[in-house]
Amino acid sequence: MNPNDPIKSISPRMTEAKQKALKRLGIESLQDLLYHFPSRYENTGELATIKSVNQGESATVYGRIKSAKTGKTFKTRKPIAEAVIEDGTGTIKARWFSQPYIAKMLAPGMNVKVVGKVTGSEGKYYLANPKIEPIETLPADTHDSLFAGEREEEILYPIYPESKGVTSLWIFHSIKKIIAGGVLEKLTDPIPDALLKKYNLPKLDSSLIWMHMPQKIEQAQAARKRLAFEEVFLIQTLMQKSKKEAEEQEALPVDVNRESLQSFIDSFPFTPTDAQTNAIDDIVDDFAKNHPMMRLVEGDVGSGKTAVAAATTYMVATSRPKGQSFGNLQVAYMVPTEILAKQHFKSFIEYFKDHPIKIGLITGKECYKFPSKVNNEEATRISKAQLSKWVENGEIPIVIGTHALIQKSVKFKNLAYAIIDEQHRFGKVQRQKITRKDKVAPHLLSMTATPIPRTLALTIYGDLDLTLIDQMPMGRKPIITEVIGKDGRDAMYEKVRKQLEDGRQAYVICPRIDEPDPSKETALQAKSVKAECARLHKEVFPEYNIDILHSKMSPAEKEETMARFERKEVDILVATSVVEVGVNVPNATVIIIEGAERFGLAQLHQLRGRVIRSNHQAYCYVYPESYGPTTEERLKALTTAKNGFELAEYDLGIRGGGELYGRRQWGVSDVAMEAIKNLKMVEAARKEAKAIIKKDPELKKHATLQQYIEGKAEDLHFE
Repeated sequence: MNPNDPIKSISPRMTEAKQKALKRLGIESLQDLLYHFPSRYENTGELATIKSVNQGESATVYGRIKSAKTGKTFKTRKPIAEAVIEDGTGTIKARWFSQPYIAKMLAPGMNVKVVGKVTGSEGKYYLANPKIEPIETLPADTHDSLFAGEREEEILYPIYPESKGVTSLWIFHSIKKIIAGGVLEKLTDPIPDALLKKYNLPKLDSSLIWMHMPQKIEQAQAARKRLAFEEVFLIQTLMQKSKKEAEEQEALPVDVNRESLQSFIDSFPFTPTDAQTNAIDDIVDDFAKNHPMMRLVEGDVGSGKTAVAAATTYMVATSRPKGQSFGNLQVAYMVPTEILAKQHFKSFIEYFKDHPIKIGLITGKECYKFPSKVNNEEATRISKAQLSKWVENGEIPIVIGTHALIQKSVKFKNLAYAIIDEQHRFGKVQRQKITRKDKVAPHLLSMTATPIPRTLALTIYGDLDLTLIDQMPMGRKPIITEVIGKDGRDAMYEKVRKQLEDGRQAYVICPRIDEPDPSKETALQAKSVKAECARLHKEVFPEYNIDILHSKMSPAEKEETMARFERKEVDILVATSVVEVGVNVPNATVIIIEGAERFGLAQLHQLRGRVIRSNHQAYCYVYPESYGPTTEERLKALTTAKNGFELAEYDLGIRGGGELYGRRQWGVSDVAMEAIKNLKMVEAARKEAKAIIKKDPELKKHATLQQYIEGKAEDLHFE
């Protein structure tokens, strides 16, 4: 067996369904399986004879299979597997609920080791969903004195994240099989020996054995520490290498005319905050350098990131290409949704309406150009072919768009500045596509309103310089957030009614689009957009216009709904979290979030940011469906945190990065996400990665490290 062998090489009889289930867990090779770590460990309890087991205890029993069969539970008729296990002292049943296939794996006379919790009533004890392992021989003769006076050391049994069709038990046995097959001996350690010694970390083969088969909890902890350091170190090395490569590239020179820039900023209908001014200064300083800027601007919803983008865009779009007295440098502004693209297009028209600069908009279905030939204050719709031609000729300096911007048909003549809004929603490959559309790399500005803890930003955005916009515009009042108790719904509706009577508008956010199927027991039981809209219209706000918005609607339907909401033809918009990004309606000052415990704190913070778009007082009412201690603690933090950054640090502390953002969002494992709580570890990994890249930029002396970071680059999708 070799680490890169496909996962199906474990068993020639592995089905397509199982391979797909493993792929859902990110497992496609034997090495992937080795790096699929336990989420926790269960203590197997003391060794016992069947006669000596007690209800409620965990027990380890050795015996033989007397019989095995499939069946159904009496009341719910769920499928089960059932086996009778015997030793010299008696028999006991083992039952596996919703896993009937286990019965087919067991045969009468088979020797087994069974680990599980004893349940049932006296005289009818059984082991519920136990771990069962075939063994060649029993450790002693099966007679009345079986194991008398003997105790086996308590064993830590790994529990793995599962997927439908792949059990934790199957994963454990498969890992034991590939370790026995000699795969560990063929793995090379990506961490240099000097670093292992410096930080007292175990070697890779020891770490993987301790992770999957620890003799004691201290071994598992040491393995987790080492493997977490490994992943953070690989990410940091990748980021530092990327940053070094960017610094060696050439950028199109931007004419840093600060007087002209200040004149443009003075035309804003507001005075920028100090944080906005500092952000603009950071970017302008980067423009003055010979190599491309790589910067991340992080700021809460409504903090004015778009104005920063507009000001710095003006400086680029008014600069001439090198050695020319005509033409302009170009700017590409990529956003994740059509709604947001059109919103920014409108914002840029407002910012640039007194300046003779052409602006283009490109989405999946339509294109626009500002100004139109007929009216200098309006945009006109044009064909994609025409817009692409003008962009390629360099006639349109500013182009705003969705993923359509990185299509092969869209080519820039003098792309000098690329802006990516909501950075985490784009893959790293997409980021590279927009920044490498020309031989000369453009300056890159990434922006996000997602609150990201410092350690996480240092890790996943290690190749970007960081700027924080931590002030809100003058006159903007802090949002009032209330967690509504079970008996507070009527009072909440009265507060919303008062806002509606004052001419304001409201959002109601629900976790689902449709009502759950009552025949499906596992269906998410939560409020749905459609049912809640009907209920509010009938029982609560019959005098107001209510509409819905969700992801299954077509782009045209979404746009029409939002246009009606902006025109105040809709008073209450009932929606899913699709409004988290891209909705800007200053007159909407109140939001109700149903099923709030189903959203992460970062997402709740972004959702409530939808109503901080004006100087009117804004309100957020958070209504959880369950009120456990953890839910109460988290939602209380939502009401007390001063800003998104403070909230992110808080949530990272109590829940960890894996819970706060989820491994799927970033492509970072749960082990590394948990380690990101540890600032010292992150900074140590960053320091060592910098030192290696400084001495060996192309990693010619670190071939194994280079190989590992290439694999890591594919994982880091940041979506």
